[in-house]
Amino acid sequence: MKAMHHELRALDMNLLLIFEAIYRHRRVNTAASELAISPSALSHALARLRSALNDELFIREGSNMQPTARASAIAADISSALNTLSGSLRSSDVFRPESSSQTFRFAVTDYTAAVFFPALITELQRAAPGISISTVYSTGYDSFGDLSCGKVDFAVGFQTLGAVQQKHIDAIECFRDDYVVAVSDRHPRIQNGLTLEEFLAEGHVVVNPWNEARGAVDRELDKMNIHRRTVVELPSLLSAPVIVASSELIITLPERAITTLFKTEALTCFPVPFTVPPYILNVYFHNGRCTSPGHEWMKNMIREVVSSSDKK
Repeated sequence: MKAMHHELRALDMNLLLIFEAIYRHRRVNTAASELAISPSALSHALARLRSALNDELFIREGSNMQPTARASAIAADISSALNTLSGSLRSSDVFRPESSSQTFRFAVTDYTAAVFFPALITELQRAAPGISISTVYSTGYDSFGDLSCGKVDFAVGFQTLGAVQQKHIDAIECFRDDYVVAVSDRHPRIQNGLTLEEFLAEGHVVVNPWNEARGAVDRELDKMNIHRRTVVELPSLLSAPVIVASSELIITLPERAITTLFKTEALTCFPVPFTVPPYILNVYFHNGRCTSPGHEWMKNMIREVVSSSDKK
């Protein structure tokens, strides 16, 4: 029989676990803690891996370890292979949520966490009190990169109507929401309604967590060859409620963002005076990685929570 996998025969497979942990966390100490080894031992293992693959793989920048081009190129395949192998080895396992201590990793923003997590965590505390949720701040509206490299198990993000789904990524739709415009209830010019002219005449607060050139609202305005005046651009929703409630600035957001994160008694909301596609919140996952009994259970739990919310 012809010899196979020459590259793997010369490589300690445990080094791939080292690679995958460093790639996800970008920090030696965090990766070492996850793998239950010392930072020194992890550094020695990384040196062996660098020698075996003839590439630096990770370059230290401050306290972070940034991947080289080769590390980025092989990360998704290594992560997928490790996940497949782990799933095969435990394929006969039965997931028992009531006694599980598994940690599930989610990519979120402050808004997606606020509108999605309360109902889910309530159900998890009831059905699986030992389970933990770990979060990282979303690197994009859908965090496909985080899912593909194994940094997270699920990403709570959004899509616009007509968005093209990426290969190997599936989604559970949670809800659709209309955009509204919120203003201070003491706004001197906007009281009984909001026209397009009034919308354009005011200064705007824009929340832009991923530093996008144009968000959903501005893309629709671009189609009409008109532009709004952005006065404050924020990476997070946290300070937006106070700014809007205490100023003459206005903000356009999904309605649930207003009702969940803002003190609505200080605000008045109006329909957006032009057409904006609805906000669609999804939970994304990689269908080649998210296959263990625990992941399948979590996907079903998310679907149950979404279904329960729809009935309320």
